Formats: sequence, structure tokens, C-alpha cells
Amino acid sequence: MKIERELLKGVAPVVVLEILSQGSMYGYELSKAVTQRSGDILSLGRGTLYPLLYNLESKGWIEGNWQDQENGRKRRYYEITDKGRGHLVASKQQWQQLQEGVNLVFGLAGRVVPNT
Repeated sequence: MKIERELLKGVAPVVVLEILSQGSMYGYELSKAVTQRSGDILSLGRGTLYPLLYNLESKGWIEGNWQDQENGRKRRYYEITDKGRGHLVASKQQWQQLQEGVNLVFGLAGRVVPNT
């Protein structure tokens, strides 16, 4: 099932920060990690990912650095900042509360929902 764009926009910054909290990555690598770690449920294409990275960088939550590759090309690696780690902690708490609230509304509190 494809996730609606508006829902993805809300969760994408937290997902990217969570993945970058585990180590720096370049854009394509990050895009693949989002897809893989979400079990192919979430997907961030270039048109979504790069504006998101620029936005996170402008807020000081991540930092991008160009690195030379063996083939002579440069690649921009992104890493989470201390400010980004603080935001990630707060965002994860909010997402947990949101999930609990939605589960209550849907009558799913305390239940594991099977994959369909």
C-alpha cells in the first residue's frame, strides 16, 4: 500500500533523523535505507528527499559535508547534529503519543495489528 503524500511529509523528517542518528549517509544511500528499514512501506524519491535534507540542514538538525570518492567524484554526506538529536528525542515522544491516541480511536489499544 502506498502511503499518502501528506502522511509521509509528517513522518519523513523524523525517519530521516532516526536513520542519520545511526551514522552519516549520502542521499541515495539514505533513500534506500528508508525504504529498506520501513519494509518497503516508506519511500522518499529525489523530489522529496533533497528538499527535506535542505530543510533539515537549514534548521541546524543535520549537516552536509562533501567528501571525495575513489573515482574522483564528490558525494555529499549528511549527519545529525546535537540539535537534531534533541529534536529527534522530542519528535519520537510525540509520535508515540500520536500512535497511542490513534490506536485508542481505532479500538486497537493493547493489540498487535496483523499485516494485511
